[in-house]
Amino acid sequence: MGVSNKITAILNFIAFLCAIPIMAAGIWLASKPDNECIHSFRWPVFVLGALMLLVSLAGFIGACFNKQGLLALYLFCMAALIILILVLLIFAFTVTRPDGSYSVPGRAYREYRLDGFSKWLRDYVTDSGTWQKIRTCLADSDTCPKLTQQYISADQFFTAHISPLQSGCCKPPTLCGYNYVNPTLWINPVNPGADQDCLLWNNDQNLLCYNCNSCRAGLLGNLRREWRRANVILIVAVVLLIWVYLIACSAFKNAQTEELFRRYKQGWV
Repeated sequence: MGVSNKITAILNFIAFLCAIPIMAAGIWLASKPDNECIHSFRWPVFVLGALMLLVSLAGFIGACFNKQGLLALYLFCMAALIILILVLLIFAFTVTRPDGSYSVPGRAYREYRLDGFSKWLRDYVTDSGTWQKIRTCLADSDTCPKLTQQYISADQFFTAHISPLQSGCCKPPTLCGYNYVNPTLWINPVNPGADQDCLLWNNDQNLLCYNCNSCRAGLLGNLRREWRRANVILIVAVVLLIWVYLIACSAFKNAQTEELFRRYKQGWV
């Protein structure tokens, strides 16, 4: 194996190893309650990690066995993968940049307004057909029921850092003035006309605030938080891939030069 191919093999072995934590992060992201209920958001990071693993494996095999055709295909696929990750990064940063959260006096958690998020996310989630499926999925999950096991008193709950999804779906908006009984049971609103969500709140554990705009906003808040974390992983991945790709291109050219020189020395040309 030539020096250039050895370099390419080592770099792709490193990229192969780095693809494993990216796939693990993708599985973590897909396991979140909000992503479980929005199927199109579940697997992009995992798929990119799997593609990175396969492309790196192809480059490693091509370099080890001096398969020039496989190396050429590897470089093409690597370029396509870099472009794909860059497009996903730009899209993710664009749609997750707006933050619809706001602080609530006397509460450790934040609440969320639907109009504070990007139009693309709002339109996707507020579509009636889409939301009905999401709403049913959320109601079947343990997102809200587990709050009643974690927090008993009002002081405990008000000082808790609950997720955006729990803040929006499992309780009424604070401005409604409901009185706390437990995290998913609230009575006697002081200001029921403050927001339309105040009238939509229902103590039925299958309804709660799943029909509220605050629930839709909480879902977007969860998606935003998790995808901002995923973006960090994608940035690291694309920087690594660009570095590997540039060195691999140089090594590929050098390998071709070495092959021509070897043939020349043997009198084949």
